[in-house]
Amino acid sequence: MHTTSTAANPALEKTSGWINGFIGVLIFSGSLPATRLAVLEFDPVFLTVVRAAIAGALAVGLLLLFKQPRPSRHQWLSLVIVALGVVLGFPLLTALALQHVTSAHSIVFVGLLPLATAMFGVLRGGERPRPVFWIFSVLGSALVVGFALSQGLSASPIGDLLMLAAILACGLGYAEGAKLSRSLGGWQVICWALVMSLPLMAVLSLWLAPASFGNISLPAWMCLGYVSLFSMLIGFVFWYRGLAQGGIAAVGQLQLLQPFFGLALAATLLHEQVSVGMLGVTLGVILCVAGAKKFAK
Repeated sequence: MHTTSTAANPALEKTSGWINGFIGVLIFSGSLPATRLAVLEFDPVFLTVVRAAIAGALAVGLLLLFKQPRPSRHQWLSLVIVALGVVLGFPLLTALALQHVTSAHSIVFVGLLPLATAMFGVLRGGERPRPVFWIFSVLGSALVVGFALSQGLSASPIGDLLMLAAILACGLGYAEGAKLSRSLGGWQVICWALVMSLPLMAVLSLWLAPASFGNISLPAWMCLGYVSLFSMLIGFVFWYRGLAQGGIAAVGQLQLLQPFFGLALAATLLHEQVSVGMLGVTLGVILCVAGAKKFAK
């Protein structure tokens, strides 16, 4: 899985990076609506571990098929961080959160994901952003917190806190994975993180499996398949490859489109109400994150 043809042409490689990154964002946009449907019939903890186990088994096959060398000793710590962030942390926390809030409500928080990724990139990379960066950062966070508070008792504080924790975990996993992809390779990062997690996830899947699957509907099975194959593995293949080809800072901005795609899916597939307030807050957060990105260096 090498890209010698695009590597020989920098312009073509950059274009390929944007295309791969865009496909990755489209795939990730369906994760929260699919998880929302799946947790209606699957236990959220079981859903988290079984999706990782399925993706991990496929990752083993990919690494063997393309005869990938094992990561070096100093790369394993970064892989542990990636696994804790995107294999365990984000899926589990969002699955728990979606028991308390709608997917449309949770997608507003996804507008903070590029900012979280940038902040962990700053911490990991030792960069010193301009003061304007932090102004946009605080303003974007205030918009999200203000929106959550404006929902009153009809919203769930537990669900909101879980979503915030999920965004922090995912941002850390994205930043660490993007950094590691420079030396290990884009798709290899998520595959090795999944393989490292596979033994534990497989055991937990068997332990937490329900006594019977007879009452699970076809849509729930389809959602499990989506979050296992696309959200957990295929999306990251495109995403990390796009970051490696087009540049982390540039291609990473495509995450700003994810809330819009997610809200559209929630409205069309789940028939959830997407209020003008939700759209307004999402747009405001996206503008704040875009401003923070501009002044990050």
